[in-house]
Amino acid sequence: MQSRIPSDPGRPGRPGRPRSAAADEAILEATRAALVELGWSKLTLGDVATRAGVAKTTLYRRWAGKNELVVDAVAVLFDELELPDRGSLAADIEGVVLQFAALLDRPETKTALMAVVAESTRDAPLRERIRTSIVDRQKRLVLEGRARAERRGELPVAEDPCVAAATADLIFDVAAGAVVHRTLVSAEPVNPDWVRRFTALLLGGLTAASG
Repeated sequence: MQSRIPSDPGRPGRPGRPRSAAADEAILEATRAALVELGWSKLTLGDVATRAGVAKTTLYRRWAGKNELVVDAVAVLFDELELPDRGSLAADIEGVVLQFAALLDRPETKTALMAVVAESTRDAPLRERIRTSIVDRQKRLVLEGRARAERRGELPVAEDPCVAAATADLIFDVAAGAVVHRTLVSAEPVNPDWVRRFTALLLGGLTAASG
């Protein structure tokens, strides 16, 4: 699947010099490769530019610094996540959880995500960029799954949009938190049996909340 390149509204392109999607993709791929090889502390925009075959000025026109670049390099990986219709809410959840776990198991995702999360503990703007570029964007999966379950009659239609939004936030936090902890902290496998048990637990809580 082709990566989707995040927009960069804060950095308008110069007249006559439109952004190149191919250059952006090469830069983000080079960033992830450099992180795996060098780690956060040794990663520089100069090294990324060399790997991507572009001038350093090309990077600086697009990203203010290393933090922004690495977050966007991670964000496009998470944009690959999808929620195929597998016939039931339980099957849909199991499918996306397995996708998420497989994504976290990739060296470039694991290294980049842990690096930016660690750095964000002392960088409030970086935390905000992670929230808007990764977390908020991926909540679409919860909203899509909820809407599909309502159409199937598996869940009641949410009457209060504020309550529905708060519930979606909670579901995302529980699901993402559990998978990240198991894969990156506990280093335990997210296999089909674990996913089935986790989904049953999540659905029990969701059904109770909806009731």
